[in-house]
Amino acid sequence: MKIGGLEIEGKYIMPAIAGYSDVGQRALAYRYGAALTFTEMISAKGLVYGSNHTADLLATTEAEPFKCVQLFGSEPEFIRRAVLHPAIKKFDLIDINCGCPVHKIVGNGEGSALLKDIPLLKEIVAAAAEAAAPRPVTVKMRLGFSKGELLSPAAAAAAEEAGAAAITVHGRRREDFYSGAVDLDGIRETKNAVSVPVFANGDIVDIASAERALEVTGCDGAAIARGALGRPYVFSELNGIPVRVNPGELVKEHFSMILKVYPERVATDMMKKHFVYYSKGVRGGKAVKAAAFAAKNASDLNEAAEMLSRQFLCENEAADCR
Repeated sequence: MKIGGLEIEGKYIMPAIAGYSDVGQRALAYRYGAALTFTEMISAKGLVYGSNHTADLLATTEAEPFKCVQLFGSEPEFIRRAVLHPAIKKFDLIDINCGCPVHKIVGNGEGSALLKDIPLLKEIVAAAAEAAAPRPVTVKMRLGFSKGELLSPAAAAAAEEAGAAAITVHGRRREDFYSGAVDLDGIRETKNAVSVPVFANGDIVDIASAERALEVTGCDGAAIARGALGRPYVFSELNGIPVRVNPGELVKEHFSMILKVYPERVATDMMKKHFVYYSKGVRGGKAVKAAAFAAKNASDLNEAAEMLSRQFLCENEAADCR
């Protein structure tokens, strides 16, 4: 599939996930077959004004064959300046967030609030596309802002006209946040409004949900977000290559990667959020999670990961667990 001048293999991507799509999550998703992965969303203003936290979020590794960054903002000039920032030069693709439902973001006129002002959305995408050229710019959006409305077909068409090379559509409105059924028909109408590749997003967690989403929407691919947390190998399964992976070993590897970017205490606390997902469904997971959340340093966290690894082996490999 081509996204602007970028040729990618496969149709399953991992979009930006606030608080989760760090260097470890992205590297593991790529290993198991994700076609693209994205950084957490980055404030254009924060980047321009030199926020230290923003610099940490922009960390990448050689394990990422394509480096993709997501920016958010409500002012075209700041988006333009952010795309031109030296820290963005290493990225192969720039994504614009027009879908975040969080109150703080929406209150600033950013994220999904842009769906209420499509001319401004178009200006923002145009500013990003002009500054990023020849690198492609993509857009992540929701179906609309208020319940029942469908703004994404017009928003996607405006984004394409402004230079967007692909669109990802979360099949909910801003007021839905992450609850309720995904509106696949709304995604299909958005797909039909543009000629660039479109990725369906929302509640895609396995082969069955992915195939249904693609069949109903006619989309070119699918974006798997929460369904990839604790399960980066879901991309392998979606690509028809089932794998058996010890989650405790993945925790250790994931943790080792973020330790190279963040201070030990920060990395330890970051990993606790991921631990909830890695331990999901493993017998004895409650005790393992308790050990992880009590961790004060890397050694403690790795001990919890080893516990998780042993629990998985006891349950799945007939290991001697006495």
